[in-house]
Amino acid sequence: MKSVRLSLLVTLAAFAAGCAVGPSYHRPPAPANAGYAPMPLPESTASAPVHGGEAQRLINERDIPFEWWELFKSPAINALVERAFRANPTIAAAQAALVQAQELVYAQRGYFFPTVGANYNIARTKIAGNLTLDESPGTQGNGDNLNPPLLDLKNTPHTAPLIYNFQTAELTVGFVPDVFGANRRELETLAAQRDAQRFALEATYITLASNVVAAAIQEASLRAQILATQQVIAADEKSLQILRDQFRLGFAMRIDVAAQETALAQAKATLPPLQEQFEQTRDLIRALVGNLPNQDVPEIFELDALQLPPELPLSLPARIIEQRPDVRAAEAQLHAANAQVGVAVAAMLPQFSITGNLGGNADEFAWMFRHGGPFWNLVGGVSQPIFEGGTLLHRKRAADDALKQAAAQYQSSVLTAYQNVADTLHASLSDADALAANVRAENAAKVTYDLTRRQMEVGYVNYLILLNAETTYQQALILRVQAQATRFGDTVALFQALGGGWWNRKGDPDSG
Repeated sequence: MKSVRLSLLVTLAAFAAGCAVGPSYHRPPAPANAGYAPMPLPESTASAPVHGGEAQRLINERDIPFEWWELFKSPAINALVERAFRANPTIAAAQAALVQAQELVYAQRGYFFPTVGANYNIARTKIAGNLTLDESPGTQGNGDNLNPPLLDLKNTPHTAPLIYNFQTAELTVGFVPDVFGANRRELETLAAQRDAQRFALEATYITLASNVVAAAIQEASLRAQILATQQVIAADEKSLQILRDQFRLGFAMRIDVAAQETALAQAKATLPPLQEQFEQTRDLIRALVGNLPNQDVPEIFELDALQLPPELPLSLPARIIEQRPDVRAAEAQLHAANAQVGVAVAAMLPQFSITGNLGGNADEFAWMFRHGGPFWNLVGGVSQPIFEGGTLLHRKRAADDALKQAAAQYQSSVLTAYQNVADTLHASLSDADALAANVRAENAAKVTYDLTRRQMEVGYVNYLILLNAETTYQQALILRVQAQATRFGDTVALFQALGGGWWNRKGDPDSG
């Protein structure tokens, strides 16, 4: 026992003094002089005299709340997002993946400790008489003589067959000291992969919230477009009735009536696609909250019920690599690839092991550890790969190339993140200008259409002029509604591009 304890102490000392081979990981620095545009961005967006057209100020260094969707001041959106977090299966899947990754880390830690196993065997054996002189267990600790009885030497065989019970109990302790850090590098790999899963879970939350809010905005936009189209259809029907009256009285030509009938039919033809998109959007909303298509949600969404956040947070460029879950996940994969180089290097170095056994055997259980029954052994070993057909060398080279690949993928993630933020900022600014232009175009088209219709009613202009004015107004109305929704969508995209505020979450992500 003293020898076992001494050997274990020596092994533990060797483990503590060991080093982890392979490159040590260092976090990549933030890009120097990073920014979102070659020139300074405006301090605020343009405004338009319509709901959702308010100017939005860009606030530098403003932090993002995790519940950023609450800035739209819509209780319906708030309720829908919370329900999606509880019921959407993508959250449960990402949470399970994170727990699985953490359990693999716990499992790998077990290799730092000795393995202990117990074994017990009992056997009843009969040995032939011509073998028992050499094969019998002999005298036991309790005095039982298991040597076979001798028969008359004149007879053959000279010994009788031997029948006996034999019991063995054994405790085995094994330990592989992590002298060159192979296990530490493997643990480092699994811990990095766990971190990647954690950021994947955060990205799942952010993406789900963004999809829910975007679907709500899409529904509100389609409702407004359907209403606008129905208003155009009503106006077309009124114009058609006027033309038919004028035709009956001889003040209009049949071709004018046919043209108006065509315009009405075309306006009505635009309604079914909008209604189809609307129903598909409702299906999407039901799916996002974990419902089947026949399980409706009580919330409905209209543009007038949404508030455009007056302030847009603008994180420092250097913080983007800290805030974006996709960048953090790519960094974790880079860390894992770095650690795998160390695993490959350690596989080429000597492997040490130590094993100890302590046990006893006897023909009776109670005597296995008394008077000669106990036994023990202690075995230390070292192995060094000499030739394996180039397998270890090529695995090391593969690990080096995997590290290069992970580094390139990380750089790509960083560039994509900055591009994404820049794109959403430019979209927010440009779409604000577009909405202002669309409002002006709609107002002008509405005035032209109203005046032209009055003129046609009293006979000052022909119908073709009215039809042209009506078509122009219809297009301007739909474009204005779409531009309104786009501004809300740009805000959602910006919050998502900046990282979604996951670092301000209350509670653990894996608990929902």
